[in-house]
Amino acid sequence: MPGMDVNGYLARLGLDPEPPGLEALRRLHAAHVERVPYEALEIQLGRPTPLEPSASLARILRGRGGYCYHLNGAFSALLAALGYQVTRHVGGVQGSAADAPNVDGNHLALTVTGLPDSAEAWLVDAGLGDGPHEPLPLREGTYVQGPHTYRLRPSEVAPGGWRFEHDPSGSFTGMDFAPGATQLAGFAAKHEWLSTSPESGFVRVCVIQRRDANGVDCLRALTLDRHGVKELIESPGDWWAAAGDVFGIPAAQFTEEERERLWRQCVAQHEAHVGEKGSEVVPSA
Repeated sequence: MPGMDVNGYLARLGLDPEPPGLEALRRLHAAHVERVPYEALEIQLGRPTPLEPSASLARILRGRGGYCYHLNGAFSALLAALGYQVTRHVGGVQGSAADAPNVDGNHLALTVTGLPDSAEAWLVDAGLGDGPHEPLPLREGTYVQGPHTYRLRPSEVAPGGWRFEHDPSGSFTGMDFAPGATQLAGFAAKHEWLSTSPESGFVRVCVIQRRDANGVDCLRALTLDRHGVKELIESPGDWWAAAGDVFGIPAAQFTEEERERLWRQCVAQHEAHVGEKGSEVVPSA
């Protein structure tokens, strides 16, 4: 990506420049999922974001994040600028066991090949929210990272591609991706649907996630789940404190009106989730 601020990106990840290699790739991947949140607050505010990695990078450098197209789009540009052989792939995430495996383009997956110290190809994915903390070798098998166990195997719906099966505790069941390379422009229609459709999960529920070596932090509407310990956020001040303290999202980047709007939407989403259970106290809007 011409004019890319590589040093600024690395500073955002807390890393220094180093030559391509497997351990360097591990550090890049881990730092990205730890420091750059998986979030779609712009969609919640009704302002879909561009697909271009330059736009995603600018947002990341401001302390924000994005979802798969943004995170993996920018990350792939960084890897290429650092000298890695990185390929973008069309993928499909299945949210539940009821969803049939597919490669419908709702996910951008990445692989890295040609490492000087590894003959294998590697799945590199900073855009799965509560997905892997480090790269996974594209070799059939089971892989344990912290409290999560993953499985990789050849895809049954994308010949020559691969299937990632999430830990049973994960927020989705699996992801398939096709073997060939793709361009970000090919995701434009799906990106528009995910950003605007009332049926899109990014539109229906406000979710922020980050991954570290020990587990996952997730803020879903008003429920903050920190490595399996849940609490109900009861005030907008506490919500924005969590956004900043846990996920590194600066509240100062949002106007007072935007902060109030996001809070009201999270309250409404929480009420819709609780429904008629009456098992949780719903904060006042």
